[in-house]
Formats: sequence, structure tokens, C-alpha cells
Amino acid sequence: MEFLRSLYKNDVDFKALALQSKELAKYVNSNGQLDFNDPDAVRQLTTSLLEQDFGLKVELPTDRLCPPVPNRLNYIIWLHDLVDSSAGTIHGGYDPKSEVVGLDIGTGCCSIYPLLGCKARPGWKFVATDIDENNVSTAQKNVKLNHLESRIRVIKTDTKDLLFPLEKIEKESLDFTMCNPPFYTSHEEMVQSAEGKQQKPSSVCTGTDVEMVTSGGEIAFVTKMIEESLHLRTRIQWYTSMLGKFSSVPVLVEKLIKHGNHNYAVTEFVQGSKTKRWAIAWSWGDHRPAMTAARGIPGFPKQLLPFPADYTFTLPSEISIDSAVASINAELGSLRWYWSWDKSLSAGVGFAAENVWSRQARRKMKLAGQEGSYVNLDAVPEDVALGVRIQAKLVRGQSETSSTNEVPVLISWIQGTDSVLFESFCGMLKRKIDASKPQNSEK
Repeated sequence: MEFLRSLYKNDVDFKALALQSKELAKYVNSNGQLDFNDPDAVRQLTTSLLEQDFGLKVELPTDRLCPPVPNRLNYIIWLHDLVDSSAGTIHGGYDPKSEVVGLDIGTGCCSIYPLLGCKARPGWKFVATDIDENNVSTAQKNVKLNHLESRIRVIKTDTKDLLFPLEKIEKESLDFTMCNPPFYTSHEEMVQSAEGKQQKPSSVCTGTDVEMVTSGGEIAFVTKMIEESLHLRTRIQWYTSMLGKFSSVPVLVEKLIKHGNHNYAVTEFVQGSKTKRWAIAWSWGDHRPAMTAARGIPGFPKQLLPFPADYTFTLPSEISIDSAVASINAELGSLRWYWSWDKSLSAGVGFAAENVWSRQARRKMKLAGQEGSYVNLDAVPEDVALGVRIQAKLVRGQSETSSTNEVPVLISWIQGTDSVLFESFCGMLKRKIDASKPQNSEK
């Protein structure tokens, strides 16, 4: 499904899409453009994109928010990255055998997130909630239109219900939640926001107050999510929400930090030249996401970004990748932890209950006759202090004068809460690799 990442990298070619969709063709002008101030044109664009690119059939009412497909797809792709990279597996990517269940809060009239999520991943299932009766009715209809009733369940909730109503939806735990909360604190703010923009909005807004307005705006809404998550903790692995205002992101990150959370992620959604959106995610577990997913907002205040949980160093030119891999395996295979190396991936994963690489720990294990790693990763205990993924990969480059070959070693922090422990491990492994270079190479 990698093609999804580039599907809407550039603006949609309306002229080309019109050749496939007769319904859209009547809204495309002679210059190949679409009038985004025409609500009928906007609805038809969403309908045509879903049908042509995903084989999804939807019916969109005229009086409800029309979801833009590229932006919604971005959110789904980011969830892929969060869930995949925090699974703690040796390949660090998508496992087609995994079953994932997510909750879409405020699914809207289309239930677009569950529909896209199910099309992109055959092992994914959704529960979708909404407080608006009409949205629930049309969302259920769209699920049935696509024969996805066995994978998507749409449930009516009430404003008094919890945002994460696990008991009501009959779920003990979830892999993730997602939400596109109302942006504005009042109808007046929504009108003033549109009028105050220097340029006209790029697209007409067909959303109603129930979809666009909430007391306290999106900050208050997501704050409520954070407060509920304090009680549910690890029953949900990833709590996530889209945000309509960049200014909301640092405010919410600071709230998480005040609550003692240091396992969070921020990103921005940009495809083509349309409006940007942002998103935040947090977990009360210790499985950490890839940095590409966690630190996805360029220019975001450094002190508010998640800890940089990737450490990379390049092998000395005197050391071949084969000898480096042998050194890594020998060194890490001698430690008393869970260690496994996959030669085909040139990658390994290790899990330790404590610091087992310090000199003191090595002496202690040697005296106790406990040298050597465990290899059965299925037996890894829950109380892991550090989990890492290590990969050494040859990168071929071309400079102006010659071809160059570099072998970067990437150490990714995939589990744990102690950043000092991770840094200690990275420093140890780099020193061991540096020390393994041939002595006769130094003159």
C-alpha cells in the first residue's frame, strides 16, 4: 500500500479525473479547474475520488460536512506509521497478519476514516461513533453500500457519554482512537474566522454547528480526551486527534507533559497546495513510534518535540558491513537479554529488563554463569526497561568525483521510558564497533 503515500502528493488532476467520472466532468471548467465554492462540486469531487481511487461508493447529504479525501487519507497513513512502528517487531513495518481495531470519534455523515482504513488494511476494523442522528444514519448506509458491516460498526452516542465509551461499544481495549474535533468555540467565531482570512477559503464549508462548534473549541475537546485517557491508560495504545489550528498543538503537548506523558507524537498533514492540518497522538504504554511519525512538524519548538529516539552512526571505512554485523551479533549475543538477528533484513531487536551492558552488569553475569542471550522473543516479559531495533544497511552514493559506499547503523528506541538508558546503550554499541576496526589500519 505504499502507493497511498504518493496518491495525492500533488494536486488532483481534475481534467484526468473528469475523464473517468462523468458526474464530475460537468463541474470542471475549460481550464481544468474546479469551483471549490460550489458545494455540489465539492461533494462530487469527494464521491468521485473515493470511487475511482478506492472503489468506495458513498452518498453525501447536502447539509453535512463534506470530507476532503486527501486530508483524510493522510490521517490514515499516519496511523499506519504509529501502529506499525510501535509494534516492537524485528521488521519495524506493516504486519499483514496483525488484527487492529480503532475507534473513530465523530465519524460524520460519510464514515470516511473507517471506509478508507478498511480499504487500506484488510486486517483493520473500526467502531465509529457520532452524536448526530442523521450522521449515524447516513454513515451506516455508506457502510452497507460497501458491504463492510462485518468490519465497521457505527454507534449513536450522547454528549453526556464518554468520548472513549469502551463499555458501550463492548471493547476491553483498542489499538487506536482517531478524531476530527470541532474547531471553533462558537458559531460567531467560525464566521469571524472565515471573514478574517486574507484570502477566500479554498473550499466552501458545508459543516453544521454540531460538526464545527464545541464549547472551548478543539483545545477543550482534546483536553477532555487527555483527561479520560488518564483513567483508561493502556487499554488504548494510541490516542490521536486531528487539529485545525497549529496554535493548539503546543498547548496540548504541554498539557501531556504536565501529566507526565513523554510518549507522544505530533505531525502535519500536507498534500498538494490545500489547507494544512495538524495532529497529536499520545500513549501511556512504553512502545515508542518511529521518529518520522513522532516528530513530523518542521519548525516546531524543539523543547516540545518528543525525545529523538533514533541514533545513527556511520561505520569506520576500515570496517566492512559483514565484520560489523559479526561484531554486533557477538557483542549483543553475549548479553543477558532477549536478542534476535535477521540476516535477510540486516536487522535485530533486543529487549532488556535492566542495564545488562555496563561493566558491573557483565561482571555480575559472568560470576553467576549467566552469559549469553535468550532467543525466544515470544517469552519477553512485560517489564522491559529497554527495547531497541538495530539495522546496518549499505547505502550507495555518488559524489562529484567518485562513487561512495557508507554503512550507517541505526539504533531505534522501540520500548521503554528511560531515555538515559537508551543513550547509554547507543554509546556502548558505538564504542564497541569503533574498537573493532583493524589495528593495522592506523599508522
